[in-house]
Amino acid sequence: MQHPDAPAVTRRAAITAPVASTVAASAAPEAAAQGISAGVPVAGVPALSRVSLTVNGKGRTIDLDTRTTLLDALREHLQLTGSKKGCDHGQCGACTVIVDGRRIYSCLTLAVMHEGDEVTTIEGLGQPGNLHPMQAAFVRHDGYQCGYCTPGQICASVAMLEEIEAGIPSHVTADLTAPPRLSAEEIRERMSGNICRCGAYSNIVDAITEVAGRPA
Repeated sequence: MQHPDAPAVTRRAAITAPVASTVAASAAPEAAAQGISAGVPVAGVPALSRVSLTVNGKGRTIDLDTRTTLLDALREHLQLTGSKKGCDHGQCGACTVIVDGRRIYSCLTLAVMHEGDEVTTIEGLGQPGNLHPMQAAFVRHDGYQCGYCTPGQICASVAMLEEIEAGIPSHVTADLTAPPRLSAEEIRERMSGNICRCGAYSNIVDAITEVAGRPA
């Protein structure tokens, strides 16, 4: 028996209320999308930002959610899927790319932070039939195995050799007043941020040593 003070709810209201809620919920995303496309801020909808980059030598301009990482911008918006999403926490190095000559984890940086920057991915280093020397060395020394970490390994290797050429020391550099000497110990230390689950580390060291043209 209904309490005399309880609000009256008709059978029709009880049936139509869920339907109305469903229609409203389905209409909200469409309205929000229209608001974004018109440049009108919508409560609860992420802001978009136009970002211009030079990627592998070509100018690219994309509209992104401001929370989009550089890795997701490359993979999902520019279809450059060579850079891999391994841990998405900056712990494996599979997403390593070169930005303005320096290697970075692209999963740990937002795309909007790189307005005007020059980004080089594995696709920009070489192509089948015209491999970068580091790519060719990885093939010769079987430094890739499953291949998942290879794009990040190669980008890191190329940038790492440039760091040594620039005289940048590492944690194992014995003499900070002299140019760093390329050695197996230096290579392993400098590449320690790139994990190979296949355990091809010795082959990777051989490939880098060959490209450097110096005995390890």
